[in-house]
Amino acid sequence: MKKEILEHGLGYNRRKFLSKLSLGLGSVALGSLLIPDLFSKDPEEAVMASLPRFAPKAKRVIYLFQNGAPSQLDLFDYKPLLQKMHGEDLPASIRMGQRLTGMTSGQDKFPLAGTRFKFGEYGQARAQISELLPYTAGVVDDLCIIKTLHTEAINHDPALTFFQTGAQVGNRPSMGAWLSYGLGSENKNLPAFCVLLSKGKGNGQGVYGKLWTNGFLDSVHQGVQFSSGENPVLYLNNPDAIDKTDRRRMLDKLAELNETSYEEFGDPEIKTKIQQYEMAYRMQTAVPEITDMSKEPESIIKLYGPDCLVPGTYAANCLLARKLSESGVRFVQLYHQGWDAHDNLPGQIIGQCKDVDQASAALITDLKQRGLLDETLVIWGGEFGRTNYCQGVLTKDNYGRDHHPRCFTVWMAGGGVKPGVYGETDEFGYNIASNPVHVHDFHATMLNLMGLDHEQLIFKHLGRRYRLTDVAGNVMKDLIA
Repeated sequence: MKKEILEHGLGYNRRKFLSKLSLGLGSVALGSLLIPDLFSKDPEEAVMASLPRFAPKAKRVIYLFQNGAPSQLDLFDYKPLLQKMHGEDLPASIRMGQRLTGMTSGQDKFPLAGTRFKFGEYGQARAQISELLPYTAGVVDDLCIIKTLHTEAINHDPALTFFQTGAQVGNRPSMGAWLSYGLGSENKNLPAFCVLLSKGKGNGQGVYGKLWTNGFLDSVHQGVQFSSGENPVLYLNNPDAIDKTDRRRMLDKLAELNETSYEEFGDPEIKTKIQQYEMAYRMQTAVPEITDMSKEPESIIKLYGPDCLVPGTYAANCLLARKLSESGVRFVQLYHQGWDAHDNLPGQIIGQCKDVDQASAALITDLKQRGLLDETLVIWGGEFGRTNYCQGVLTKDNYGRDHHPRCFTVWMAGGGVKPGVYGETDEFGYNIASNPVHVHDFHATMLNLMGLDHEQLIFKHLGRRYRLTDVAGNVMKDLIA
């Protein structure tokens, strides 16, 4: 800020300085030869054109984030030994003194909790799927089920923030913001990054704007949140007594003022504001059409279930995600809250699965029958997993599970991933036995499928080069078809 004030006080900034310096003009001319789009009308396009890229497997992502951490042991990772040893104490040789949360660190014993639910083997990979997910079992041959994801974070806020931004601290760009920065938008009338929220009946963990923030990237890359109210995007509609012609005239005058301000200060965020105003103007036509479900055929309503006609439900958001993705939105992020089952897990997880099972599978089927699944990467999973031991009092039919970051399950579909089951946990479901996948590896692989090298997708901020995968991450080539 002091630097900007000094430049303003002198009536001179770097942009004006370069324009008057012969050597600066020579450097810029050389840059125009090396990067032909350097003088594009849209500076964002010039930035994106300079990023190293290769042929993508996927064009867009739909991330079905299950906020609160679903229990992999009750959904995807069946362990006969837990059934056999139900109620017995977890051997110290398995836990190895590993870190616990404050909710179970005071327990004298860690009684093993077998699942109350039956499992079956499905598909060519004979994947283990719980009876709670019959619709998911029906599309299992399209899924890449990763059983060995792991993270360092053991509490919700840092784990959730880490999964979304690649760092446990705030003010870092989220996954969607990075993809918006690296790839831009396929549809100039819609944002590159959209966010949808829903809430189940289980114990919920909050979600907040820092999870879809642009961080230190230009604010045009921030996720645009859609709501379930009368106005899906807040403040998008014109005020009373203002029509489209009035709004266009106002925006033109505002753009003139902003251009004058930009010429004086050289602040790139001013350009971003102009882009955002124009995007909002174009969205006034695009958003009502996208959010209108009345034109969907009865077969689609039946596929997703009746809740897809109830705004704000998980099913409605899955259908909206398909419509947004089909219209060219680069990254659609759903957050479904209610998975934080520290007690009464059986009762809570039944309701959560009823919320998400049919609609998640329907999204896969819908994309596939439209010919879009091959170019759309769909992801399902939470911020960490659940312990194999019970938190609190254990009975035959009732148990709770604490946070478990050492191994948990997510699935991916479409977008160039290889269907099947990847990785194995030990017979207690506590540690990884083979093929670990760190969150940074997961991010690196997602970017690779989108045609981006995670080591080259970089933004320099305060003297340091940042990236989604920080200084780690390996592309998991075994997951790619």
